[in-house]
Amino acid sequence: MSKTIPLWGACALLASTLLSANATHANAQAAYTPVTFQNVSVHDPSVIKSGGTYYVFGSHLASAKSTDLMRWQQITDSVSATNKLFLNGASNVYTELAETFSWAQTSTLWAPDVIRLADGKYYMYYNACKGDSPRSALGIAVADNIEGPYVNKGVILKSGMWGQASYDGTVYDALKHPNTVDPNVFFDNGGRLWMVYGSYSGGIFIMQMNPANGMPLPGQGYGKRLVGGNHARIEGAYVMYSPATQYYYLFTSFGGLDASGGYNMRVARATSPDGPYVDAQGVSMANVKADPAKPLFDDASIAPYGVKIMGNFLFERRLGEAGTGIGTGYVSAGHNSAYYDAATGKHFLIFHSRFPERGEQHEVRVHQMFMNADGWPVVAPYRNTNETLVAVRREFVLGDYMFVNHAKDISANIKKSRLITLNTNGTISGAASGTWKLVETNRIEVSLPGFSPFKGVFLSQWDETSKNYVMTFSATSREGVSIMGSRLVPRTDAQVVTAIYNELSLGNTSAVTGNLALPTVGARDAVISWSSSNPSVLSNTGVVTSPAGDVTLTLTATITKGTARMVKSFTVTVRKIGGMLAHYTFDGSLADATGAFGAGSVIGGKIDVPGGSLAYEAGMKGSAAVFNGATGVRLPNGLISTNNYTVAMWLKPAQLTAFTTTFFGARNGDAWISFLPKGHDGVGGASMLWSGTAWYDAGLGMTIPAGQWSHVALAVNNGAVGVYVNGVKRYSGVNFPNVFTTTSGVFALGVNWWDTPYKGSMDDLRIYGTALSDAEISSLAH
Repeated sequence: MSKTIPLWGACALLASTLLSANATHANAQAAYTPVTFQNVSVHDPSVIKSGGTYYVFGSHLASAKSTDLMRWQQITDSVSATNKLFLNGASNVYTELAETFSWAQTSTLWAPDVIRLADGKYYMYYNACKGDSPRSALGIAVADNIEGPYVNKGVILKSGMWGQASYDGTVYDALKHPNTVDPNVFFDNGGRLWMVYGSYSGGIFIMQMNPANGMPLPGQGYGKRLVGGNHARIEGAYVMYSPATQYYYLFTSFGGLDASGGYNMRVARATSPDGPYVDAQGVSMANVKADPAKPLFDDASIAPYGVKIMGNFLFERRLGEAGTGIGTGYVSAGHNSAYYDAATGKHFLIFHSRFPERGEQHEVRVHQMFMNADGWPVVAPYRNTNETLVAVRREFVLGDYMFVNHAKDISANIKKSRLITLNTNGTISGAASGTWKLVETNRIEVSLPGFSPFKGVFLSQWDETSKNYVMTFSATSREGVSIMGSRLVPRTDAQVVTAIYNELSLGNTSAVTGNLALPTVGARDAVISWSSSNPSVLSNTGVVTSPAGDVTLTLTATITKGTARMVKSFTVTVRKIGGMLAHYTFDGSLADATGAFGAGSVIGGKIDVPGGSLAYEAGMKGSAAVFNGATGVRLPNGLISTNNYTVAMWLKPAQLTAFTTTFFGARNGDAWISFLPKGHDGVGGASMLWSGTAWYDAGLGMTIPAGQWSHVALAVNNGAVGVYVNGVKRYSGVNFPNVFTTTSGVFALGVNWWDTPYKGSMDDLRIYGTALSDAEISSLAH
């Protein structure tokens, strides 16, 4: 319950026709410039438009603003005495909301909502929760300016008063009474004011409010329950009225909010603001609650209900497709708000999301929504660029698509796209079989076995992965299941194979000690098969058997798509597992003393910035490298390509700066490890080993001193990790992320892509292809 922040083969004639059509379509787009976004982190974003600016307010008193729903500017980011939303002279959020913090027994806030009432003032409905129980308080603060300062008007609801009478006169019962958090306040079509709220516990409730002062109308108790109960994992309620359909839409998020929680957004609708809300199957959401006979937070009871508009997914970029990286997708996207723009008739979905391979890091995302032929919202697959539905030509929607079926489950699994083809004869082939048709000018109807027809829209959108406009579709069935598709650039089989050939790389294969991850599938489901000239050392599937000495062999890839075929060979040197991989002594140069890897190179203050100037001084073992605070060292790629390794070095920081790295290794910008002499506030500023794959914080409980030498080492053995200072183990843990799954990892000293460079000295960097024992590491420190 805590709100802690911390997915063609075609004849040459068809391909030629489609390539020509694609070019015509691109010309019709005019000479566009690449679309850019500016991202912010606001958990549980609630949207309000003031003048020409959109604002989002979220948990932990974070807020941001934008004039175009694309480029955001952070306003505030945490609950603190200096947060300007409540800063008014000597008064701050702690003094203003003292009663709330005291009741909820917490020092932070959950998801607020801001609305402007008839008096022209802005009313913030704030709330706080203990977190491990529904002991919560919800109140109102008012400001003349939307950016504050807000002045408290008092608590209006409380929950979690165990053994005491609640607002309806009965003893508080968390199975049926609400957790008084996560409010959304809205006007209905007749000008009446309502507040919907709740999280887990007794469910989502709605109350009628006084539009003159924002307070609850008397005699309602907790109000009327709309959905949930028995601690069902349903929260983040938000109501949007659409004049286009004349329905009220109740959005909620099912599941747990963290990266492993399976958070997903669902919607139901009603003709009245206080319900009853029903899903596309006609089920009243008032009947949707957890089974009290099952374990706490039972998801199976609620998963079949509501229209699931988005869950975990990834439009997976396959090897050889346009762009770079793994593709575009979301993890645990949810706790949304929604906005209807009366001037344009557009509907927007505003939510926070985590991302594949990025752990708990989250950002705000905005997508457009469109009402399908049955009056249900379908969410555009890619983020909003203020695009508009226009008539589409049939030839522009034919072809290969990355296809995602969001299903109805509540699961941490990421649904990766699969390849389908919309054929000219109206059939669908590939990973899904069925039929499709273009209805009217831009609507799609898809028929798949086991489902009523999926109804939605075609829309040209900006794809951040390929950096191009692509045709997309999104549609929903009456079972409450949503599907999405993103069209791939038309290519012949020969073009597909050539693209895979050009991109296929195994990275640095001059000193392989761990198993190689050999891709077997490429773009458009092309097949990649492998053969090794010495399978006893390196098998055809990439498994390494440690040789007695270095062995050089040839690994050959055969890429096949239809009748197209290409062969690419790689020279691989396999070294004995467990020995020293590299040794940088810094004795006047950046050479690897083992000779297995090349020398390091001096760079500027970031991995991708040239420049820098490195000096040398007397060190612990001969000379040491001196980093001046504006310089880093780029080491050869692929130093580590296994989940069994040790890194050891001597450090003498000249100053201690939070987040500054010494040894940094990364698979990409989202998956990395870093040793910090001074860590973040979450470990009290102690030295730490940090990983960005799953935000693994290995705080040492002490800080290596500035101005003197300390020996530090980290040893990883298939997820078990130990971190040492001067030969003494200071941290021991499990489930450390497996970052180095390729031989193309990036490595640097003193710098990364983001933070203040290291200032100080470094000596005797040793990297081993095994996790050394405590005794072996202790011997290195002497």
